Amino acid sequence: MKLIKTAAITTIAVLAPGLASAAFPDVVTSGAKNVVLVTGAHVDGSSWRSMHDQLWIKGYKITVVQQPHTSLDDDVAAARAAIDSQDGPVVLVGHDSAGAVITIAGASDKVKALVYVAAVQPDLGESAAQLAASKPLPDSAILTSRDGHLSIDAAKFRDVYAADLPPNRTNFMAASQAPVARAALDAPVWAAAWRSKPSYAVVATDDRFLNPDLQRWMYKRAGAKVTEIKASHALQLSRPEAVAEVVVQAALSVK
Repeated sequence: MKLIKTAAITTIAVLAPGLASAAFPDVVTSGAKNVVLVTGAHVDGSSWRSMHDQLWIKGYKITVVQQPHTSLDDDVAAARAAIDSQDGPVVLVGHDSAGAVITIAGASDKVKALVYVAAVQPDLGESAAQLAASKPLPDSAILTSRDGHLSIDAAKFRDVYAADLPPNRTNFMAASQAPVARAALDAPVWAAAWRSKPSYAVVATDDRFLNPDLQRWMYKRAGAKVTEIKASHALQLSRPEAVAEVVVQAALSVK
């Protein structure tokens, strides 16, 4: 019986050499090992799942911030709590409206680099809504509820937000949207961490939700190290490997 078990294990190792190693992540030996992922508007923390897996297997410690989307103050507080809980230098990553959140929360001494993933990158006094409106796209498909919460029209969700993902995924994303208070997007930022810390940025070239030209303009203004990826606004889901590589670059840059 022992011989049979040994042979079976050997066969698995030969046929699927990556199977065993996939359970054991690498060890980060240089740069920052802590990565905090901050969720943008209209989706929840599950939107980082593929990114989490890509970075975790490389040895990074990943924390996903579930934004309340009730106010910019509340969103920043949630990000700060996650940053404070880390045991060393942090790479802070934000998607979409979370760019405003990491711009403020990134002032923490623990944060050593910022990564903007198809995200707004406001300067002092600017808001996410203000920047998005400065270079609008033809159809943002945004709906406003009576109590001032924003959502994306479910019938248009895939087209404007995640055209490079299959319908079965985007249908669920549309149905599970987190309501976003308009006030959270209208609030101006009161700090701009990217002015004193290195920033990396990813332009989603096929973005139909946040104008790619706006992304390029913001990132150039900030002097960010820019990577362009052919993808929709949901590029952390459709191109997680490519986005993860940018995060790794930022992490390795930390001395």
